[in-house]
Amino acid sequence: MRKKTIKYSFLFFGLGILLLIFFAVDIFLGSVVLPFTDVWAALTGNGNVPENIEKIIFNFRLPKAEVALLAGIALSVSGLQMQTVFRNPLADPYVLGISSGSSFGVALFILGTGFWSFSSALWVQNLGMALAGWIGAFVMLAIIMTASLRLRDTMSMLVLGIMVGGVVSAIVGVMQYFSEATALKTYVLWTMGSFSAVPTEQLAMMFPAILLGLLLAFLTMKWLDALMLGDEYACTMGLNVRKARTVLIISSGFLAGTITAFCGPIGFIGIAVPHLTRMLFQTASHRILLPATVLLGGVVMLFSDIVSQLPGTHSVLPINTITALLGIPVIILIIFRNQRGF
Repeated sequence: MRKKTIKYSFLFFGLGILLLIFFAVDIFLGSVVLPFTDVWAALTGNGNVPENIEKIIFNFRLPKAEVALLAGIALSVSGLQMQTVFRNPLADPYVLGISSGSSFGVALFILGTGFWSFSSALWVQNLGMALAGWIGAFVMLAIIMTASLRLRDTMSMLVLGIMVGGVVSAIVGVMQYFSEATALKTYVLWTMGSFSAVPTEQLAMMFPAILLGLLLAFLTMKWLDALMLGDEYACTMGLNVRKARTVLIISSGFLAGTITAFCGPIGFIGIAVPHLTRMLFQTASHRILLPATVLLGGVVMLFSDIVSQLPGTHSVLPINTITALLGIPVIILIIFRNQRGF
């Protein structure tokens, strides 16, 4: 037991240091590599910093790094919850059609209603897309939760989520076919995922929703341990399985739905990070896995954002391409490692 405690402490400390390093590097790097002294002076408030550099740091780099950190944490924790609730190693935050619902809301805003062209101000358009995606995600979640009252098992909920998500995706495809080129380009760029389109004002809206989802996740750690062993075992421990499942799905909905609405659908992180955490810590206890997933999710997403930067140019790769390149090998490894069950 003492050896495990020392091992966990070492791993938590290492992930914490790595998180701070990647957060700092993410601020330094970009289309323009900023001097270390200027960044340090701006963040600490000590020394004179050129106004243009201070503007780059506080208006662009710092908010983007904060959004990347929140996205990594939220999607990873949501993935851990969904894999446990459905006892499926390939379940991800979007397993209930949350991504499809958010995409439908944004598609209606950009392609179907004309509200997108109502204002030429970029912040109004970005805020409108975020709110539309948020509403779409939670409408989809409400539909699935209402239907779940008549469903007896998690597999039925999983299939329902996939089917409803498929129908919504088909409707969005039809809307794309009949849309104008400019609106279609905006929508396609949104689907690629981005952290730079979330300014400080929207971050203030995004943070409370993620905080609520994380609070619910940490309050239900024991429920996750019970559900991991099956519904029957959880019932023998006195757990109200339906109530627990509902709360966990709501928590996951807040986490994944908020990130999707503000940043676009970001794939593979929610599947890969929980499994990387299990392999690294070699435990099934959510008392360890949940905080570890928070740290590792932040590390992986910040690293993905760093890789997406192309120093010396004005190009930034879509974040979805980086997360796919990092996450797909992990998922393939998971498939081979879990042939005998989860």
